[in-house]
Amino acid sequence: MANDAALRACLLWLAVIILAVGVFTHSFKKMMVTYVLGLVGISCLLLPDWDYFNRDISRWPYPVTVEERTEAAFTHGSGFSRFTKSPLRVITYSLIYGYAIYKWWEYVCG
Repeated sequence: MANDAALRACLLWLAVIILAVGVFTHSFKKMMVTYVLGLVGISCLLLPDWDYFNRDISRWPYPVTVEERTEAAFTHGSGFSRFTKSPLRVITYSLIYGYAIYKWWEYVCG
């Protein structure tokens, strides 16, 4: 992962959310569920090699070349700019994470 600051910030916010869940629900089990779901969510967003997956799908079976890496470094920066190429990815992530957060909210508050 190239952006360690984003990972650290997400883990810090996850710790704050876990603490809030523990304070308001007094349930260690709900804190652990929040921890596991948070780590899975963070790892699905931040850890994949996006330069590899942002290539044409016909190139996926082959390693990333040096030219593709340097081109990817110049074409997009950090943050949400990597989603500009694939609105389908944004829609898919929104649906999956929205449903997961909804189910988590039902479990924690229910």
